Amino acid sequence: MVTTQRAPRAQQETDAFLQKIKDEFDARLAALASDPARWVEFIEQVAVLGAHYSLSNQLLLMMQAEERGITARYFLPFGNKDGTTGWKRHHREVRKGEKAFKVWAPVRRRPTEEQARQWETEGRTVKREPSGRPDVQVVGFRLMPTFELSQTDGEPFEVPTVRRLRRIRTSAAGMPQLLSGDDPTEAFDDVVTLIKAEGYSFELAAPGSRYLAEANGVTVAGDVMLVRVRDDVSAAQRVKTTVHELAHIRCGHLSDRPPGEDVHRGRAETEAESVAHIVCAALDLDTAAYSDAYVLGWADGDMDLVAQCAGTVLRVAKGILADLTPAGSTTEADDVADVAGGLR
Repeated sequence: MVTTQRAPRAQQETDAFLQKIKDEFDARLAALASDPARWVEFIEQVAVLGAHYSLSNQLLLMMQAEERGITARYFLPFGNKDGTTGWKRHHREVRKGEKAFKVWAPVRRRPTEEQARQWETEGRTVKREPSGRPDVQVVGFRLMPTFELSQTDGEPFEVPTVRRLRRIRTSAAGMPQLLSGDDPTEAFDDVVTLIKAEGYSFELAAPGSRYLAEANGVTVAGDVMLVRVRDDVSAAQRVKTTVHELAHIRCGHLSDRPPGEDVHRGRAETEAESVAHIVCAALDLDTAAYSDAYVLGWADGDMDLVAQCAGTVLRVAKGILADLTPAGSTTEADDVADVAGGLR
């Protein structure tokens, strides 16, 4: 964390807020670890916010939204004087008197050689230029202001969901055109492409076939490197199962691990199903049948394990959604940059 010199009273207020954040973070993790229903609620909220935020910021925004009675959907900073960033770029103004939300934002600068050597002694990775000079890098985090859509007024604004960005893509002529596809999300072929990019082949197969048995889907690593999904399920179930199998791959559940470090099957299924739920929700696919039957039984109330699980889910879901989002207009790209400014 990066701090600056403050007046004693201001510093006391900051310290109190930081302690409140820590206490709330621990309390929410404890709730997630003890109650599967709370995990499902958490995943639902992650889906609403598009998986833009890390675990720390996700819980921080949830805390502040609940305190204010706001159903949060989308955050951007106020914007610069030129009106080229934040809400100003969308011709929306933050209403007078609105209190900013706080998020952890990275602080980037070039450390001195002395600092870099100290970090390396402590086991931290230091990015360096080809010349060996320490490169500009994240050196800490600080709280920065951001505002929710409901705190602003101005021109109509449609939240740039992955579903909407996939529906409209700018052609070479600069005209919007509809994407084509054969499933409700129009994402099935793209998800299969992501699986193949990981080095796996993909097949739709009859239930009872080799490897698949009666499961909806299966991923086999090693010498086989194959993903199979049932060929007799609905289009909606097919795409959800395919995302689930991609999640297993990207979460590292199939990677070679040292003895004793295998991921518990319950945790692996929790992570993969949670990622699939977030991604499908962002694609506007109703997955209300999402089951929490096995969720978190493996954790036995261990907050550290739940935090690791949540961090993995957010990282993988965000990566898949980024890969499924087509290159959009400058405005859309800037929105992503503005949101990313508050990530931790």
